[in-house]
Amino acid sequence: MLYTTPNKNISSIMGTGPDEIDTPKQGSDRILLIAVVLLMIFGSLAVYSAIAFFAESKHTSAGSMVLGHLMKLGIAFLGMLLASKINYHTLAKFSRFGMVISWLLLISVMIFGTEVFGAKRSLDIVGFSFQPSSFATVALLIHVAVLLDEKQDYIKDFKRSFLPIMFWVVITCGLIGIEDFSSAAILMGLSMLVMFVGRISMLQMGTLIIVGALGASVLIWQSPERQSRLDHYIDQIIQINSDEFNIEEGYQAQQAHIAIAQGEIFGVGIGKSTQRDFLPAPYNDFIFAIIAEEYGMAGSIMVLLLFTLILFRGVAKIAKNAPDTLGMLMAVGCTLTIVLYGFVNAGVASGLLPVTGLPMPFVSYGGTSTLFSGLMIGILMNISKYSNGKNTVFYA
Repeated sequence: MLYTTPNKNISSIMGTGPDEIDTPKQGSDRILLIAVVLLMIFGSLAVYSAIAFFAESKHTSAGSMVLGHLMKLGIAFLGMLLASKINYHTLAKFSRFGMVISWLLLISVMIFGTEVFGAKRSLDIVGFSFQPSSFATVALLIHVAVLLDEKQDYIKDFKRSFLPIMFWVVITCGLIGIEDFSSAAILMGLSMLVMFVGRISMLQMGTLIIVGALGASVLIWQSPERQSRLDHYIDQIIQINSDEFNIEEGYQAQQAHIAIAQGEIFGVGIGKSTQRDFLPAPYNDFIFAIIAEEYGMAGSIMVLLLFTLILFRGVAKIAKNAPDTLGMLMAVGCTLTIVLYGFVNAGVASGLLPVTGLPMPFVSYGGTSTLFSGLMIGILMNISKYSNGKNTVFYA
């Protein structure tokens, strides 16, 4: 069982005061930075291969689209460096303001958003497409960390701790879930994990699970498209167990399976994918299938190992050695968001999970999610600067 030391005792345990915590003790985590850069490189090569057919259908060149992708990665990298320079305590001061802005943006996308595949998920702002759900994810996890840190002295109190935190979590996930169920479900799960680490009562967590399950049922029930995805996923499992195969069911998942099967151990070679011509959005939702086809099991494992490395550095090093409870909770939230999105994308392509439409951070075709993934890595890098090298926040 993990628990945290209340924030007021951190200074006495460490033998440091607030001024010392505000002074960086070392440089940013370089191993974390290297893992992210390698994912960007890997992703750029996969996107260049995957986007060729799509670019042709749009009467443009793959080179120009890849150049746009590289520019977005560059912006994300600059955002990461900028965030690494801002003290995470400063970001925490604006968490409530960030939540209000995210709510306004989520409401705006429901009214003025651009509809794609039957859902409104993005706003067109001065010629640029922006997904408010990505901003809301970062804002909520930071705010939840701030609230948990503030309420450590009475963290088990239902009215003073659980309800105020739930107010922000339920409304945010509800606003996102109306148009983007997958992102809302992931965000609810991430919030629960951060709350668990923040010592919220297990009984209260059970209440949250029930509320989340009921909310998910309602969102699935009111959307025929979501029901169809779930039905296809269940049918796929039944077909696997009964050795049946129906090409008309779950087209996306089946094309991804074909791509992975063709890759075998070492892949068909860079740029030689054939399934990119059949997979919908191979450069985004199913980028992992293209990687598996061209680089084989070896390349797929390499990508998953890089995400595992980010998980290790973010939780076992940065969060564990954070100077205070706030830093630990923010590190856990940012790390789990990046890694969970990566594993879910791979799970969808592999048929382990139903189709969700979630991108793989730093690997899928660039956009709003790439920018905010970069900002979360920047926050992790900033927290790593204040690491004390001692296990003062996590206890067994």
